[in-house]
Amino acid sequence: MRLIKYLKQNYYDYIVIDKWTGESILNQFLSLAQFYDIPVKKIVNIVEFYEKTTYCCPMIHSVVSEESVYSMIDLPSKKFLAIKRLMDWGISVIFLPLLLPVILIAAILTKLTSKGPAIFKQERVGINGKIFTLFKIRTMVFSPEGYQTHTVPGDKRITKLGKFLRKTKIDELPQLWNVFKGEMSIIGPRPERFDIVEKYALKNNFYNIRHIIKPGITGWAQVNNPTATPEETIEKLEYDMFYINNLSLRLELQILLRTVGVVSSLESL
Repeated sequence: MRLIKYLKQNYYDYIVIDKWTGESILNQFLSLAQFYDIPVKKIVNIVEFYEKTTYCCPMIHSVVSEESVYSMIDLPSKKFLAIKRLMDWGISVIFLPLLLPVILIAAILTKLTSKGPAIFKQERVGINGKIFTLFKIRTMVFSPEGYQTHTVPGDKRITKLGKFLRKTKIDELPQLWNVFKGEMSIIGPRPERFDIVEKYALKNNFYNIRHIIKPGITGWAQVNNPTATPEETIEKLEYDMFYINNLSLRLELQILLRTVGVVSSLESL
């Protein structure tokens, strides 16, 4: 009752409760709150509060077993995924031919200004862990052995043209072919190499959840932290989990609009 009196006498934005509070105690508190006209809509559990304030899903991997991870995720409906696939196919069919001249010009300039193939191909992990070949315009100095480390700010391996292609995201345009083939989506978690997936899946039981949907060209993590470093992989994972838990056409549109904003801001750097 002391808590009820406090809530009646003071201003607050949210009432945050422990997600794992016993159901009987929680129901008793909610009944009291309703009886004393305390807005129940302001009562959220700690996970909901975290998501509302950070737009991320908390990573509580230290107390969650691998078996129980999927029970904590809101799996997307088959109907929504079908609509999403239809939209992806439509966008790729319309924009791939329109953007083909841009891709060809960028590829030719890449070939003329640095040694090596213009198109970069690499195996990545897709939906349900399936391996596929991702296509990009090469933006780094060519290495026959390939690179096993992430790029970092000021990375000297990136060519002068590559810096422009990365800032404008033109290097990502060939992935529209991956979208057309159904290997990727316009929006989703960014696909990673198998060795990176294997590394972080051992560190965090939530990491493989990223693969229950198709990877994307852009995503919630990319628009919220476009310059993330490898050390921020788990932070990006929190954004990916939020995206999966809150899949909607509204969120898809929001990410598309913010992607344009991110590209515009990077162009001005």
